[in-house]
Amino acid sequence: MQHFMGNRMNEASDSSRVVSLTQRLDPTSERVGELINAVRNIASRRLQQMIGNMFEQVDDALFDLAEKAENNAAQMHYFDGMRDVRKRRPIVERSFLATISRDLGEMARAPTHSPFGTPSPGGAVELTLVAENELEESLAITSMISKNESRLGRDLFAVNQRLSVICGGQKIEDAGNPVAPAGLTRAFRQALHELTADMRVKLIIYKLFDRYVLSVLEELYREINAELVRAGVLPQLRHEASRNDGTKAGADGQPAADAAGDIPSDLLQTLHALFSARRGPAGNGNAGAGGLPASPMPSANELLGALSVLQSQIVSAGPLLYARAGDTANLSNEVMHLKEQLLSQIGALRGERAGHVSTIDEDTIDLVGMLFEFILEDRNLPAQMQVLLARLQIPYLKAAIIDRKMFANRQHPARRLLDGLAEQAKGWSEESDRDRRLHDKVKTIVEQLLHDFDDDMEIFDRLLADLQQFQEVNRRRSELAEQRVAESSRGREKLEQARRRAAREIIDRIGTQKLPPLLHGVLARAWANHLVLTLLRQGDDSAEFRSALHFVDDFIASSRPARDPESRQLLRKMLPGIERALRLGLANVAFQEQDIERLLAQLQTYYRQQLGEKVDDAALAEITAVAGDAAILAIPDSVAPVAASTTGADDDADMDESASVPMDTPEWRQVQALQPGTWLEFRLAEEPMARAKLSWISPMSGRYLFVNRRGLKVADYAPQELALLLAKGDATILASNALFDRAMSAIVDRLSQPGTPPDAGDA
Repeated sequence: MQHFMGNRMNEASDSSRVVSLTQRLDPTSERVGELINAVRNIASRRLQQMIGNMFEQVDDALFDLAEKAENNAAQMHYFDGMRDVRKRRPIVERSFLATISRDLGEMARAPTHSPFGTPSPGGAVELTLVAENELEESLAITSMISKNESRLGRDLFAVNQRLSVICGGQKIEDAGNPVAPAGLTRAFRQALHELTADMRVKLIIYKLFDRYVLSVLEELYREINAELVRAGVLPQLRHEASRNDGTKAGADGQPAADAAGDIPSDLLQTLHALFSARRGPAGNGNAGAGGLPASPMPSANELLGALSVLQSQIVSAGPLLYARAGDTANLSNEVMHLKEQLLSQIGALRGERAGHVSTIDEDTIDLVGMLFEFILEDRNLPAQMQVLLARLQIPYLKAAIIDRKMFANRQHPARRLLDGLAEQAKGWSEESDRDRRLHDKVKTIVEQLLHDFDDDMEIFDRLLADLQQFQEVNRRRSELAEQRVAESSRGREKLEQARRRAAREIIDRIGTQKLPPLLHGVLARAWANHLVLTLLRQGDDSAEFRSALHFVDDFIASSRPARDPESRQLLRKMLPGIERALRLGLANVAFQEQDIERLLAQLQTYYRQQLGEKVDDAALAEITAVAGDAAILAIPDSVAPVAASTTGADDDADMDESASVPMDTPEWRQVQALQPGTWLEFRLAEEPMARAKLSWISPMSGRYLFVNRRGLKVADYAPQELALLLAKGDATILASNALFDRAMSAIVDRLSQPGTPPDAGDA
């Protein structure tokens, strides 16, 4: 009472300005508006300075990364990010500050509803954040929130309590406070939607936001607390925050250490919070049946010992047989019940009933179980490879217990090994691996881990090096085959393109004229192929090609009737040039000398008739029947006639219009987005399943060339044909990101969904 009186006298205020923990302010009162405005003004001023300081560092950070970039493309990526940030910085800053100001104002107007919805049960981790598709962004945000909420516990607890009083007694927690790390990060994430930069640049900006905004929030909270204390709001409040798990924070506001040891990474911290939220308070204890204490929790050494026994049982069962697709169902059951087997084995080793494992160990067991459940469900892996990789559950659980950073560190050898095995497995099929080289390599690595891995983590380095050497040998071999396939396809397309160009040039020049069969046959067959070879060898801008086209014009002109002296004289002047050009052109397409002479003799008879000279009936009959003359058709197989391709129509024109896919469909957009190196699975009627990599997209026809893992051609499709296969489900695009990344994203997403069981493989 004396303290309250002292406050009242010092601040020259009446008792209505002093508010205790049990008091509430009417949210509609003018007093509440004044206090919220005071908080909003402090936040706006401080945050504007912080966010400004942060953006001053973005240019330097991106420039440094650009200077260290490994290639020009990466360098331009960071420079583009710099330009985007410079252009849009004012919009991002305004959006961020406006969101915070609006959310603080809504606390006063609607005190019964948090601006962020229901606070997350995980406390330091906001579950909605990790449900997004961008796992890296979600983990970065979750890490920042968790780390800073723990660090700022004392001051933030006091701000929450005082805002609760101001807002009519509505409980304000970290997740519902606009100036808490979660609220600030949410607002900043929303503001970053204004940037067009990709996720790599945004992750750099998030790190700077953590360093220059979240890491200096103490000053903001202390000023808010000081202002509210000066206004008489909870002046005697003790800075002691309780944790959601029922333990108290230490005197410095930091959470007490986990009994099982510090969580070694941001990812495990996120997952630990998700598991805890799903498990609930009842799942985190260590009581036995009937409330009696269970036996002591097993140590890491006991867990590893029990796992080694289970591992030896697999080894003693004999060598792994050639995997079959039907084996996945049995393995799935084993994966889900490993925790039960482990506890039973620990009990057998102790000679007493097994108790629970520690929370962190249980999370690790569940996480590895979910990882291998994902492997058995991942359609990016062929079923036979799923069976082989699923055998690694026990070795990987041992590795995770020995080194919990495995899940968070992309460069961890164990993680890289599993990713490498999965990447090799993705392109496997029985057809492309008839000698079982790849299958046996994966099988050998799995067996080595099962036989040899005890607690020496260096085995993962050795097996990773072995796998990489295998990959490199096969990569070089497949690249050579792939290049040959691409060159062959490129050559065929160039030939087809040249055929169509030659045919078009001739048809355009003939137009509506009706040529005699002899001349038409020379142009449509022999001379068309001379044009094709000239295009392929010299190109369409060469003097040789222009000369060949000039012959076409002269040859067509020579078919016109010569009824007067002038036209006959012109024709006689043209004939020596026509003969010379024909001799060269026909020799170019490998006509035999006797065939050339025979054709020239036929043409001589035709031109004598054109000039009005007398020709014998036998010679005239020969040129009349020339359409089927063997000499004109005597063209080598390597240069086929183009008469059948003179329409110039695209391959797609032959497709049934009813079977085409509209260009605004997801399948068509998928085809347009495909990049070389992407793997697809093809399941066509009456054909074995095939997995093929997009090797090359023709710049001429737009066709997509697919090869298997050995670099051999599997198929090539026009874009419309490929879109139709996707739409019918006969083709599926396989994921291009690493197995571990896919699994972690799926696990976080699964744990973030309401009603998900707390763990994989509960006893």
